[in-house]
Formats: sequence, structure tokens, C-alpha cells
Amino acid sequence: MVTPLVVSNSKPRPALKLVKTNDLSREDWLEVRKTGIGSSDAAAAVGLNPYQSQLELWMVKTGREAALPRIDPNDDSTPMFWGSLLETFVAAHYTKKSGNRVRKINAVLQHPEHSWMLANIDREVMGSLEVQILECKTAGMNGAKLWRDGVPEYVQLQVQHQLGVTSKAAADVAVLVCGNEYRCYRIERNDALITKLIEREAQFWEYVTKDIPPPVDGSESSALCLQALYPSDNGNVLDCSEDTAMNKLFSDYCDYRQQREVAEKQETLFKQQLQERLGFASGALLSGGNISWKKCKDSTETDFKKLAAENPELVSKYEIPKPGSRRFLVQV
Repeated sequence: MVTPLVVSNSKPRPALKLVKTNDLSREDWLEVRKTGIGSSDAAAAVGLNPYQSQLELWMVKTGREAALPRIDPNDDSTPMFWGSLLETFVAAHYTKKSGNRVRKINAVLQHPEHSWMLANIDREVMGSLEVQILECKTAGMNGAKLWRDGVPEYVQLQVQHQLGVTSKAAADVAVLVCGNEYRCYRIERNDALITKLIEREAQFWEYVTKDIPPPVDGSESSALCLQALYPSDNGNVLDCSEDTAMNKLFSDYCDYRQQREVAEKQETLFKQQLQERLGFASGALLSGGNISWKKCKDSTETDFKKLAAENPELVSKYEIPKPGSRRFLVQV
């Protein structure tokens, strides 16, 4: 059972500085983050992060992240690398456009009442009565879709978490989209949302403190975590013939799989009918969108089967071990 939260009506207390980060290594900073829920964790903690599930965040907070693929912060092909590199430039442009001076807060902040509630602030806005926090973001071609209608929900939750920890009134979110489009959004403090966010985050933190994994959510992140948590089987076959819940779950799975197969077949039919109408045309303009059917450029590929047959010693020099993974099969 989740411990009820007491919301005080007294004057808000400022955030505590848990750890100074001036000389903190990345490894030590990550260890500090495991002691609570940071602002960038907020959306995942309540199940609303499109990139990370509750289960994945739980694995990180409970020290099980070694089983998960790690992102190299120095890998310049990742959004994390460019987001970190361009943060200073986004902050500088924000100052130029808004006239607001900003400065770094070289510390991990902690909520004065909920010790598990942490925050790293990109920049503090100086001397403004209207806004006190600046959150800097970058969005590439894929991420830009989430910014089409304004600040994505997971970023809004991140900012409300920051406002909750710091007791501040508002934050600006400055984002560089696709490397050449600057936008800035104002997010005002929402006390009702912050109260609900704290309640939901407290529920997640109980999963961490009690070492109980949260439920899966159907995401790719959850699938990755299941493979990491249970990489191999032990050979046992469970007898669940009298397990009502398990049998209901299996029945539902089979029903949805059948519906998906029917839907996929219908989708394929519609696709073929559209292709038939196009004929030799490259595409068509429609009232609800566009379609195209273009030939790709010719290319070449290596016949590895023939190469292995004729030059087995050469191929063996470049072979690397590949761990097996568990396959989920259904027999009805």
C-alpha cells in the first residue's frame, strides 16, 4: 500500500542541494541519480515516456542496468551526444532572444519533503519575475514529430517535476528543431498536476524500494527489459491448465492475434488495390494525403552463402559470437 502524501499549505520551502556536480564524474553522477527520481525520469516513472518504460527505469534504479544496452555519451550518432553538445548554444540563443540572463546550477537538487524527488536544472533564469528555469532541448528529424503540437507531454512532466522540486513558478523550454529552427515555450506551474505527479512517482518509488518490478506496458522498452531480466529458460514447463488468470490472458492474446492477422490481410489487399490503380505512375495526390510507388536504385549485395562455401577460412576470420535469444511461440 502506498503511504498517503501530506500536502502542506504552508509557504513552499526551497530545494535542497543534495550534491555539488562541479567535479563529479559522470559515473558518480549516475550513481547519485539512482537514489531518487530525477526530472528526466518523471515521465517514465508514471508510464508516459515514449522512449523508456517503467520497467526499464526500475532496472536502472535497482542497479540492473548492466543487462541493458548502454548508450555511449561520446557516440556522435546519438541524440544524447548532440543534445549535450548543443545545450550551451541553445541557452546562449535563449538569452539573445529573450534578454533573460541564465546561469548553471552545479548541483543535484532535492525536494525538501520528498527525499526521493531529485532534479537537475539546465539553467536558472536570473532576475526575472515571470520565469525562473530554462530547460534546453534539441530535436532531430524523428524527435521533431513529437514537437509538432508544442511541448511533448513527457517534457511537460519533466518541467512540472522541476517546478515541484524547486517551488518555482514557471519555466521556459527552448528547443532547437532539426538544427535550424529555434522555438521557445512557457510552462506555468500547475499545482494540481504536481500533486498528482508526486503521488504517481511515490507509487513507482515503492517498486524500487521493495524491489518489485512494475508491470510491462507493451512497449519495445518493456520487451528489451524482459529479454534482459530473463535471458534464458530453465527447461521447466509450467502447468497452468487450472490458472484462470493465465488462461484468460492466453485466450485474449490468441483473439487479438487473430484480429491482427485479419487486419493485416485487409491492409495488404487495400495496398495492392492502390498499387493497381497507380500502374506506372510514380504516385498520387489524395484528399487525405499522398502515396508514392517508386523504384529504388539498383544495388549490389554480397552472396555470403557462396563466399562461405568457397572461402570458409576467410569467413571464419571475421566471425563473432552472437548470443541466442528466447523465442516466444504459440501452439493452439
